[in-house]
Amino acid sequence: MLENQSHLFNLPDDVTYLNCAYMSPMLKSVSAIGQQAVIQKENPTQIFPKHFFDTPRHLREQFAKLISADDPDDCVIVPAASYAIENVAKNINAGKGDNFIVLDEQFPSNLYPFKVFEQKGVELRVISAPPDTENRTIVWNEKILSAIDSNTKMVAMAHVHWTDGTLYDLKAISKRAKEVGALFIIDGTQSIGALPFSVKEFEPDMVVASGYKWLLGPYAIGMAYYGKYFHDKLPIENSWIHRLGSENFENLVNYQDQYQPGARRFEMGESANFVLAPMLIESLKQLNKWGIQNIQDYCQNLTSPPVAVLRKLGFVIENEEDRAYHMFGVRLPQGIDPKVLKEQFAKMNIYVSVRGESVRIATHLFNDQNDMDKLVEGFKTFTNAQ
Repeated sequence: MLENQSHLFNLPDDVTYLNCAYMSPMLKSVSAIGQQAVIQKENPTQIFPKHFFDTPRHLREQFAKLISADDPDDCVIVPAASYAIENVAKNINAGKGDNFIVLDEQFPSNLYPFKVFEQKGVELRVISAPPDTENRTIVWNEKILSAIDSNTKMVAMAHVHWTDGTLYDLKAISKRAKEVGALFIIDGTQSIGALPFSVKEFEPDMVVASGYKWLLGPYAIGMAYYGKYFHDKLPIENSWIHRLGSENFENLVNYQDQYQPGARRFEMGESANFVLAPMLIESLKQLNKWGIQNIQDYCQNLTSPPVAVLRKLGFVIENEEDRAYHMFGVRLPQGIDPKVLKEQFAKMNIYVSVRGESVRIATHLFNDQNDMDKLVEGFKTFTNAQ
């Protein structure tokens, strides 16, 4: 069982940071790597051609380990989730009479690239959550499954919903998508790094995770995985480093039509980013060392007691089996303004997010029992219950 790891971060002692789903704090070791990398650029004589390839390779290897991918070359470095998803949109063959399945109140980057297909006659089926019921998550998953039919060309969704941590049955949805020949696209930004994810289990055609949230890395870099469907498709950009034999700098003017192996054609240009890439390598090493299930278990043990208290106070939180433990939404009783609550929390040095109708609580290994006590006291100020 993992113990509290706050000593590896640099958060102030008086701050209760429950907002990792917004942006993670930086590990001290990741910050140190970044500072060293900036200084290294002062003397570029020590940056050699091999570094353009060694750095991305190490990063792909760490991410492949994190998501149980057999081949690191199926993993690529991206600047943002929207970039990875745009590569998907570029390579979908769909038109009039076809449909895409997406989720209601999904993060915009996982919707905008597909809305343009409506101009081609593609139906965008937006699957909404059912009204608040005891079986809300079960019913929502059933609605997704029943919406997939023989005309479905793609299912694009998250592992957990970004507003409240609702957990989707990816295995069943993946199976149904494959039955009708639809692509299965997953935004794992709010799960990968804190909730176990296996490409072997869920069999996605593409999955992406931004680096600055649960991967504990810097902003403007992330990782994606592309399955075999995409290995002969066209990327949205054509960087020199994507091409076969680009390791030989002296031969770059002998242009190549062939790409690097696997999915590396979908990697962003300047993927060797000599500041951000080493930082993300360091954070992924730490995550793999901790073990993702251990992070999830820690969050479960930490949050279960305060969740029970909040329910007694009249706040609505999804059943444990239907949501993630690292991130969950608290729906407020009528009459409590979530924006006012968030402002009051900030005055108490409690940092959360309001997303949709939920106050989103996002915990990690830097949180402890004192943080949970402060959270409960904060919610109590908005109720008469004790």
